[in-house]
Amino acid sequence: MFINDSVLDNLSSLASATARRVDICNTAEPTTYTEATSTNSCGNKTGLTMTALSNGATDGRRVQTPAITDGNVTASQTAGFWALTDASSVLHAAGSLASAQAVTSGNTFTLGAISITIRDAA
Repeated sequence: MFINDSVLDNLSSLASATARRVDICNTAEPTTYTEATSTNSCGNKTGLTMTALSNGATDGRRVQTPAITDGNVTASQTAGFWALTDASSVLHAAGSLASAQAVTSGNTFTLGAISITIRDAA
């Protein structure tokens, strides 16, 4: 099966145009907006501007968050996941952090750029 890049562009454009918040989460990878931003969140960074849509490293299409240097830790937990939302109602993507990290409420967190790639069909 083949999927034209224009189809992938439309899917990636949603995240590129509306993703505005990254949360670090504990417990489990979030699957809903509420889990990402409330139930499992232990910190967040809002007001993000995604990169322009580009080719994926291997194939497909990709957008990225900027690296975060000043995220706000809101709960003392062990963060093991990240979640990217529109900061209003939609969870766009979630995944595991490279390694779990204990965080303390009131501190800041850093996070490298998150790359979201929609791969071409094999």
